[in-house]
Amino acid sequence: MQVIVDSLHGVTLAGGGPFDKAQLARAQRFAPRIVGADGGADRLLALGVEPEAVIGDFDSISAAAQARLAGRLFPIEEQITTDFDKALRSIHAPFVLGIGFAGARLDHSLAVLNALVRAADQRCLVLSPQDVTFLAPLQMRLNLPLGSRFSLFPMAQVTGESEGLRWPLQGLDFAPDGMIGTSNEVSGPVELRFSAQKMLVILPIKSLAAALSGLGVA
Repeated sequence: MQVIVDSLHGVTLAGGGPFDKAQLARAQRFAPRIVGADGGADRLLALGVEPEAVIGDFDSISAAAQARLAGRLFPIEEQITTDFDKALRSIHAPFVLGIGFAGARLDHSLAVLNALVRAADQRCLVLSPQDVTFLAPLQMRLNLPLGSRFSLFPMAQVTGESEGLRWPLQGLDFAPDGMIGTSNEVSGPVELRFSAQKMLVILPIKSLAAALSGLGVA
């Protein structure tokens, strides 16, 4: 793996899906350095922002964006992985916030969730206008508003234990083709323990700061 962007601070990674200036500003508050994943560079330029690097196979970035960002382009030509995956494995940072990767094409969104699990050593949170999604570590604690929506989705067979959820996880065997954990509810300080790093946590976007704190990166 070649590190293209090495940062002591969080990195905002912009994809080619929809995002607006408000979503970008939210991410930048926590992750000020900005990287584009292929066509995400065009989205950034349209909002008046120039990424410090663009990573991808360059099958969706415009010729105009390539010309404007010459010297900041880092092509990875293989087609086995997505642009999100290529960029994520090329960034070394305490955490990455992904925008423009949710809410467009379902196949792209599923590929992003797959990459979160395969890159378990990279703290990455994917933001949409409604949600923040991330891979749960083996243990974590979250301070969230009482009554807040708390969803879990297993990406493989996994078991867990919880405190602070209306419906505890104890005794349940989770799997993507079996038991899932969507639409739970916060009833107190949340503590989670999992048998493996295979569980996605999905929270309201207003809980981004709490999620970063729970992951120990902010």
